[in-house]
Amino acid sequence: MSGPPTTRLAWAAADPYTSALRSGRGPLFLRRADGWLLPLEVERWCARADPVDREVLDRCEGAVLDVGCGPGRLVAELAARGRTVLGIDVSDAAVEHTADRLGSALCERGRERGDGRALHRSVFEPLPGEGRWDTVLLMDGNIGIGGDPAALLERVAHLLRPGGLLIAETLPVDVDERAHVQVVDVVDGARGTGRPFAWARLGTPALLRYASGAGLRAVTQWETGGRCFAALRARSASSSAEPPKSTAVISSQRARKPSGDSPVAAR
Repeated sequence: MSGPPTTRLAWAAADPYTSALRSGRGPLFLRRADGWLLPLEVERWCARADPVDREVLDRCEGAVLDVGCGPGRLVAELAARGRTVLGIDVSDAAVEHTADRLGSALCERGRERGDGRALHRSVFEPLPGEGRWDTVLLMDGNIGIGGDPAALLERVAHLLRPGGLLIAETLPVDVDERAHVQVVDVVDGARGTGRPFAWARLGTPALLRYASGAGLRAVTQWETGGRCFAALRARSASSSAEPPKSTAVISSQRARKPSGDSPVAAR
């Protein structure tokens, strides 16, 4: 399955984004063609999982796929809890940062090591464990990936096991917007990096409309800390289906370790 061809290249080549992740701070924005700017919460992404994040992660089930993992705060937290977790991102800097955080978090907390990895990959490209993930996360506005929520949710439904759980973060307003954006930084806000790429912004009502078409049913929705979330389930298979084997979901990856003991799947 393939997504919009510019999505991976645009993010991967977005130098302000790479610089912001490596420094751990912004400001950083997505800029629409009309000049409107969407602030990106770089500092929060580069910090540890906060109480709102942890509440979301408490709801995760089994093996977790974090789509658009960024610098890996959620992947590191889940691995420190002993979970099987894979973070995917189209940015090299994000994958490297996630690998470093995995090693640091697991060592520092002294907990049982989970099976945590990061992979340089688009959600629309082939992924390990397709159809066997217990939980998929679309956090931090990642419901906008590819600019086509219907296609993204259909893809997520394909990745989940029967009855699997999607947790998506939405906007706290009723919006359903498509735009082409560029990544810009505070140094030169008028300069976009790379080709514009498609993005979407959704509130919960729009998410639920598209989810229904993808065979995902709403379970619950909630708001905390000024952020909004919805949990949905994939269609269930017959009760006689064999349960998924979560520990085997990402075992097919060939791991490489660019720094210390941080595991990163080979591209």
